[in-house]
Amino acid sequence: MAEPVALLALALDAAIGWPAGLYRAVGHPIGLFARMIEACEQAWNRPALPFAPRRALGVATIGLLIAFVGGGAWVLQHTLMSALGAIGWVACALFAFPALAQRSLDDHVRAVAQALEAGNLPAARTAVGMIVGRDTGQLDEAGVSRAAIESLAESFCDGVAAPLFWLLVLGLPGIWTYKAINTADSLIGHREERWRAFGWAAARIDDLANLVPARLGSVLICLAAGKGWTTMWRDAGKHASPNAGWTEAAMAGALGLRLAGPIAYDGVLHDKLWIGPEGRADASAADLRRALAIYRRACLLLWLIAGGLAWAR
Repeated sequence: MAEPVALLALALDAAIGWPAGLYRAVGHPIGLFARMIEACEQAWNRPALPFAPRRALGVATIGLLIAFVGGGAWVLQHTLMSALGAIGWVACALFAFPALAQRSLDDHVRAVAQALEAGNLPAARTAVGMIVGRDTGQLDEAGVSRAAIESLAESFCDGVAAPLFWLLVLGLPGIWTYKAINTADSLIGHREERWRAFGWAAARIDDLANLVPARLGSVLICLAAGKGWTTMWRDAGKHASPNAGWTEAAMAGALGLRLAGPIAYDGVLHDKLWIGPEGRADASAADLRRALAIYRRACLLLWLIAGGLAWAR
């Protein structure tokens, strides 16, 4: 069942994405996950509590989130397949595609490239600030381009490859549970004192959920580019995340660019390692366009995988 669902979900996401008007009217399902996580964090993540109880409450938060989202998605999938019979998979695809971000990611990164091409650096900084967490106010064209390329590479896993992987493996419960876990990691899975204990479970389970998709995504980027393998194998471990470095290193090698390196968050400079240190540092809008082309070809490879699995059944 999952393979035709995956192929149709990819097509729907590429064709319409999640329209801005619909987002303004009803929001997005991820917003519900975020409200649940924030409610638990506000109620249970009390600074006065010792480390161990706060971590246990963080584990409970993730357990409740998985039970609610995964259980709800299982009931929905079972109901659709039982009620609609042979066409139930079409309805499942309609409920799956909002969890994918092919079009959204392309739109956001393309906006950065267009602003740079127009010579509007302030607009490019604003556009890239929509997709990265670092400080963007002082970035030059190279810094904006690198930030957008890094986000594109990392989000290829989080927004496309990983959701699709879990849809193929576990259907609607898989894709939406993954999105709930990934949302929790982005909100509370941080190393700062406030979240170190409470967000521990969110960070660890997100690492586990991305273990296979990140490596699959990096291989697809190298295949789409026809190169990047050496940098991928050598530099994937330089990233603080056990998974994000794979797709970033693949993209760095594919483009011949130096990515990552020192990055400022909230006015504090973090001295991170360079990925692809032998590459160019002067990234530009042209490199961003090249990265988008590689990203699109990598997405097409995912289409081929989903289509091949559907045909094989």
